[in-house]
Amino acid sequence: MNDNANPPAEEGDGHHAANAPVRLDEGHVIGSGGIPERFEDPGLPPHVHRMSDVDPRAARKAELQVAVLFGVSILASIGFIAAYAAIPDGTYTYVPGIGHASLLHIMLGVTMGISLLGIGFGAVHWAKTLMPDEEVVEERHPQRSPQEKREGTVKTLFQGAEAAQVARRPLIKYTLGGALGLFALPFAVQLVGGLGPLPHDWLSTSFWKKGMRLVRDPEMTPVKVTDVTIGSAYHILPEGIDEAEDFLEQKTKAAVLLMRLDPTLIESRKERDWGYHGIVAYSQICTHVGCPVGLYEQTTHHLLCPCHQSTFDVTKDCEVIF
Repeated sequence: MNDNANPPAEEGDGHHAANAPVRLDEGHVIGSGGIPERFEDPGLPPHVHRMSDVDPRAARKAELQVAVLFGVSILASIGFIAAYAAIPDGTYTYVPGIGHASLLHIMLGVTMGISLLGIGFGAVHWAKTLMPDEEVVEERHPQRSPQEKREGTVKTLFQGAEAAQVARRPLIKYTLGGALGLFALPFAVQLVGGLGPLPHDWLSTSFWKKGMRLVRDPEMTPVKVTDVTIGSAYHILPEGIDEAEDFLEQKTKAAVLLMRLDPTLIESRKERDWGYHGIVAYSQICTHVGCPVGLYEQTTHHLLCPCHQSTFDVTKDCEVIF
C-alpha cells in the first residue's frame, strides 16, 4: 500500500512544506500536518515607561486629576441629597427631546450618574497613570502552592498595596474614601425617605363615628330600614365622607356591605345580638390581601372576593369558608 498521506511538496501543486511560512496571497494551501516539537517563547515586548513613572511632575499632575474626578463624585453625591431634600415632588420641567418630566427625577438621575462616573473615571485614570503596569510572567505551578509561596502571596498583596501609592498619595486616599463613603448616602436617603411618615393609628381607625347615618355609594343618599329587604345588598359609606380631603383613602377603609337575611337563618349568636331584624353590615376589606368584597350570593348567603375567590358565610358572622 502506498503512503499518500503526506505527498512531497512540489511548487504549484497546492501543497506546502512543513513548517514553511505561508503568505496571505497564496490562497488555499494544503499543509503536510507536521508541527514543531516545541514552540518558541516569543517573549514580552520591551516595557515602555509612562511619563508619570519618570517625571515626578507628571505623577503629581495625574494625582491631582484623579483627585478632581473623585471630588466631582463627592459634589454630585451632595447634590443628590440636596435635590432630594429641596425639590418638591410634582415639579415638572421641559426637557428637549423628552418633553415635560419630573425635575426631581431628572436631578436625581443626573447627580447619581455624575457620582458614578467620577468614581469610575478616577479609578481608571489612577490605574493607568500611577499604579504599576509592568508585565509579569509567572510559570504554571500546581493548584495548591507550597506554604512558603502562599505566605509570599500575602506579602505580595501588601507590597502591591504599597506600590499603588495609597500611603504616598494621601490626597487620592482621602478623596477616594470620601467619594465611596458619600456615594452610599443617596441609597440610604432613598431608603429612609421612601418609608414615608409613620402611619400612627391610620390603619386601625376609619371615618365611622357613633351616630353617623348610612348613605349609598356612590349616590350618597341615606338608607332607611324599610329600604333593606330580605336578599338585598347595599354598598354603604358614612355620611359626610365625600367632604373629606383624603376621600379615596378614607373610602378604602370605611366601605361596608349592608344585607338583610331571614333572622332564623343566622347561626351566630353574636350576629343575632348586634344585628337588627336580620340586617347586618360587614366591612368590604377582604381579610386575605385587602381587596373589596362586593359579591353577595343570596341563595347561599356567601360573600365572594373577586380577587382570589375568598368566600365568607354571612350566616356565621362572615366566617371564612374558602
